[in-house]
Amino acid sequence: MTIATNRADRVLFYNICWQQFENLLKDLGEHRAARVAYDNGTMEIITFLPEHEYYKETISDSVKDIAEELDLNYESLGSTTWRRESRMAGVEAGNCFYFQNVDAIRGRLDLDLTQDPPPDLALEIDLTSKSLNRFPIYARLGVPELWCYDLGELKIYHLQDGEYVEAQKSLVFPNLAIRQLPKLIEKNRAVGRLAIRRAVREWVREKV
Repeated sequence: MTIATNRADRVLFYNICWQQFENLLKDLGEHRAARVAYDNGTMEIITFLPEHEYYKETISDSVKDIAEELDLNYESLGSTTWRRESRMAGVEAGNCFYFQNVDAIRGRLDLDLTQDPPPDLALEIDLTSKSLNRFPIYARLGVPELWCYDLGELKIYHLQDGEYVEAQKSLVFPNLAIRQLPKLIEKNRAVGRLAIRRAVREWVREKV
Protein backbone atom coordinates (compact mmCIF):
# COMPACT_ATOMS: atom_id res chain seq x y z
CA MET A 1 0.00 0.00 0.00
CA THR A 2 1.40 3.38 -1.03
CA ILE A 3 0.42 6.67 0.61
CA ALA A 4 0.98 10.10 -0.97
CA THR A 5 0.07 13.42 0.66
CA ASN A 6 -0.21 16.64 -1.30
CA ARG A 7 -1.90 18.93 1.22
CA ALA A 8 -2.69 18.68 4.93
CA ASP A 9 -6.37 18.10 4.18
CA ARG A 10 -5.98 15.28 1.67
CA VAL A 11 -4.46 11.81 1.63
CA LEU A 12 -4.33 9.37 -1.28
CA PHE A 13 -3.96 5.61 -0.86
CA TYR A 14 -2.96 3.48 -3.85
CA ASN A 15 -3.35 -0.23 -4.54
CA ILE A 16 -6.20 -0.63 -2.06
CA CYS A 17 -8.32 -3.74 -2.52
CA TRP A 18 -12.06 -3.60 -1.83
CA GLN A 19 -11.78 -5.31 1.55
CA GLN A 20 -9.13 -2.81 2.65
CA PHE A 21 -11.47 -0.01 1.59
CA GLU A 22 -14.29 -1.52 3.65
CA ASN A 23 -11.96 -1.96 6.64
CA LEU A 24 -10.76 1.64 6.42
CA LEU A 25 -14.37 2.83 6.39
CA LYS A 26 -15.01 0.87 9.58
CA ASP A 27 -11.86 2.24 11.20
CA LEU A 28 -12.83 5.81 10.32
CA GLY A 29 -16.30 5.31 11.82
CA GLU A 30 -19.62 6.85 10.90
CA HIS A 31 -19.19 10.12 12.80
CA ARG A 32 -16.20 11.76 11.19
CA ALA A 33 -15.24 15.05 9.58
CA ALA A 34 -13.37 13.38 6.69
CA ARG A 35 -15.02 12.04 3.54
CA VAL A 36 -13.83 9.29 1.26
CA ALA A 37 -13.86 8.28 -2.38
CA TYR A 38 -12.71 5.03 -3.98
CA ASP A 39 -11.96 4.40 -7.63
CA ASN A 40 -10.68 1.01 -8.73
CA GLY A 41 -7.93 0.68 -6.12
CA THR A 42 -7.26 4.34 -5.33
CA MET A 43 -8.78 5.83 -2.19
CA GLU A 44 -8.87 9.45 -1.09
CA ILE A 45 -9.59 10.73 2.41
CA ILE A 46 -10.21 14.46 2.59
CA THR A 47 -11.23 17.00 5.19
CA PHE A 48 -12.73 20.38 4.33
CA LEU A 49 -12.49 24.00 5.34
CA PRO A 50 -15.49 26.01 6.60
CA GLU A 51 -15.98 27.57 3.15
CA HIS A 52 -16.69 24.14 1.66
CA GLU A 53 -19.16 23.28 4.40
CA TYR A 54 -20.91 26.64 4.06
CA TYR A 55 -21.68 26.19 0.38
CA LYS A 56 -22.56 22.53 0.86
CA GLU A 57 -25.15 23.43 3.48
CA THR A 58 -26.44 26.53 1.68
CA ILE A 59 -26.94 24.83 -1.69
CA SER A 60 -28.46 21.78 0.02
CA ASP A 61 -30.93 24.06 1.80
CA SER A 62 -31.72 25.66 -1.55
CA VAL A 63 -32.55 22.26 -3.07
CA LYS A 64 -34.94 21.54 -0.20
CA ASP A 65 -36.52 24.99 -0.35
CA ILE A 66 -37.05 24.74 -4.11
CA ALA A 67 -38.59 21.29 -3.77
CA GLU A 68 -40.97 22.48 -1.08
CA GLU A 69 -42.01 25.53 -3.09
CA LEU A 70 -42.70 23.24 -6.06
CA ASP A 71 -44.48 20.72 -3.84
CA LEU A 72 -42.05 17.97 -4.87
CA ASN A 73 -41.50 15.07 -2.52
CA TYR A 74 -37.87 14.18 -1.92
CA GLU A 75 -35.42 12.44 0.38
CA SER A 76 -32.07 13.91 1.38
CA LEU A 77 -29.46 11.39 2.50
CA GLY A 78 -26.51 13.69 3.15
CA SER A 79 -23.01 12.26 2.80
CA THR A 80 -24.05 8.61 2.64
CA THR A 81 -21.24 6.30 1.52
CA TRP A 82 -22.50 4.91 -1.79
CA ARG A 83 -20.53 1.92 -3.03
CA ARG A 84 -20.66 -1.10 -5.32
CA GLU A 85 -17.96 -3.72 -5.17
CA SER A 86 -18.76 -5.02 -8.67
CA ARG A 87 -18.05 -1.53 -10.04
CA MET A 88 -15.05 -0.93 -7.73
CA ALA A 89 -16.54 2.46 -6.91
CA GLY A 90 -17.45 4.30 -3.72
CA VAL A 91 -18.05 7.94 -2.85
CA GLU A 92 -19.50 10.28 -0.25
CA ALA A 93 -21.13 13.30 -1.86
CA GLY A 94 -21.56 16.69 -0.25
CA ASN A 95 -25.23 15.77 -0.28
CA CYS A 96 -27.50 13.52 -2.32
CA PHE A 97 -31.21 13.51 -3.07
CA TYR A 98 -33.94 11.26 -4.37
CA PHE A 99 -36.66 12.87 -6.48
CA GLN A 100 -37.66 10.73 -9.46
CA ASN A 101 -37.08 7.51 -7.49
CA VAL A 102 -38.28 8.74 -4.12
CA ASP A 103 -41.22 6.33 -4.06
CA ALA A 104 -38.85 3.37 -4.39
CA ILE A 105 -36.84 4.27 -1.29
CA ARG A 106 -39.24 6.25 0.91
CA GLY A 107 -38.84 5.31 4.56
CA ARG A 108 -35.99 2.90 3.79
CA LEU A 109 -32.78 2.94 5.82
CA ASP A 110 -31.20 -0.17 4.29
CA LEU A 111 -30.46 0.98 0.75
CA ASP A 112 -28.21 -1.21 -1.37
CA LEU A 113 -27.12 -0.14 -4.84
CA THR A 114 -27.04 -3.74 -6.02
CA GLN A 115 -30.83 -3.70 -5.90
CA ASP A 116 -31.94 -0.10 -5.25
CA PRO A 117 -31.67 2.93 -7.56
CA PRO A 118 -28.85 5.41 -6.91
CA PRO A 119 -29.64 8.99 -5.83
CA ASP A 120 -31.18 11.11 -8.58
CA LEU A 121 -29.00 14.10 -7.72
CA ALA A 122 -25.60 14.42 -6.05
CA LEU A 123 -23.90 17.63 -4.96
CA GLU A 124 -20.13 18.12 -5.08
CA ILE A 125 -18.37 21.18 -3.68
CA ASP A 126 -14.93 22.52 -4.58
CA LEU A 127 -13.69 19.88 -7.01
CA THR A 128 -10.33 21.67 -7.34
CA SER A 129 -9.41 20.57 -3.80
CA LYS A 130 -9.76 16.89 -4.67
CA SER A 131 -7.10 14.76 -6.32
CA LEU A 132 -9.35 11.85 -7.22
CA ASN A 133 -11.70 12.49 -10.14
CA ARG A 134 -15.24 11.86 -8.88
CA PHE A 135 -16.95 11.76 -12.28
CA PRO A 136 -16.03 8.15 -13.21
CA ILE A 137 -17.06 7.02 -9.72
CA TYR A 138 -20.51 8.58 -9.94
CA ALA A 139 -20.87 7.30 -13.49
CA ARG A 140 -20.23 3.69 -12.46
CA LEU A 141 -22.70 4.09 -9.61
CA GLY A 142 -25.27 5.39 -12.12
CA VAL A 143 -26.13 8.77 -10.56
CA PRO A 144 -28.05 10.58 -13.36
CA GLU A 145 -27.32 14.18 -12.33
CA LEU A 146 -24.44 16.01 -10.63
CA TRP A 147 -24.29 19.59 -9.42
CA CYS A 148 -20.73 20.82 -8.97
CA TYR A 149 -20.05 24.09 -7.19
CA ASP A 150 -16.55 25.47 -7.63
CA LEU A 151 -15.03 28.95 -7.66
CA GLY A 152 -18.41 30.70 -7.59
CA GLU A 153 -19.99 28.62 -10.35
CA LEU A 154 -22.60 25.90 -10.18
CA LYS A 155 -22.35 23.50 -13.12
CA ILE A 156 -24.87 20.80 -13.99
CA TYR A 157 -23.92 17.46 -15.49
CA HIS A 158 -26.13 14.70 -16.90
CA LEU A 159 -25.06 11.09 -17.24
CA GLN A 160 -25.20 10.06 -20.91
CA ASP A 161 -23.80 6.78 -22.24
CA GLY A 162 -21.65 6.29 -19.17
CA GLU A 163 -20.14 9.78 -19.14
CA TYR A 164 -21.13 13.16 -17.72
CA VAL A 165 -22.04 15.94 -20.12
CA GLU A 166 -22.42 19.52 -18.97
CA ALA A 167 -25.98 20.80 -19.29
CA GLN A 168 -27.77 24.11 -18.92
CA LYS A 169 -30.86 22.74 -17.16
CA SER A 170 -31.46 20.38 -14.28
CA LEU A 171 -33.35 17.13 -14.74
CA VAL A 172 -34.85 17.62 -11.28
CA PHE A 173 -35.85 21.28 -11.74
CA PRO A 174 -36.08 21.73 -15.54
CA ASN A 175 -38.04 25.00 -15.35
CA LEU A 176 -35.51 26.86 -13.21
CA ALA A 177 -32.17 28.40 -14.14
CA ILE A 178 -30.37 26.55 -11.37
CA ARG A 179 -26.98 27.91 -12.41
CA GLN A 180 -28.11 31.30 -11.06
CA LEU A 181 -28.16 30.03 -7.47
CA PRO A 182 -24.59 31.11 -6.58
CA LYS A 183 -25.37 34.74 -7.50
CA LEU A 184 -28.50 34.62 -5.39
CA ILE A 185 -26.54 33.19 -2.47
CA GLU A 186 -23.76 35.76 -2.75
CA LYS A 187 -26.24 38.61 -2.97
CA ASN A 188 -27.70 37.64 0.41
CA ARG A 189 -24.72 35.98 2.11
CA ALA A 190 -23.86 38.97 4.31
CA VAL A 191 -27.45 39.14 5.57
CA GLY A 192 -27.50 35.54 6.82
CA ARG A 193 -28.80 32.07 6.14
CA LEU A 194 -32.47 32.88 6.79
CA ALA A 195 -32.36 35.72 4.25
CA ILE A 196 -30.85 33.38 1.65
CA ARG A 197 -33.56 30.80 2.16
CA ARG A 198 -36.29 33.40 1.89
CA ALA A 199 -34.68 34.80 -1.27
CA VAL A 200 -34.51 31.34 -2.86
CA ARG A 201 -38.17 30.67 -2.14
CA GLU A 202 -39.19 34.07 -3.52
CA TRP A 203 -37.06 33.44 -6.62
CA VAL A 204 -38.86 30.14 -7.24
CA ARG A 205 -42.28 31.74 -6.88
CA GLU A 206 -41.33 34.45 -9.36
CA LYS A 207 -39.93 32.05 -11.94
CA VAL A 208 -42.53 29.31 -11.90
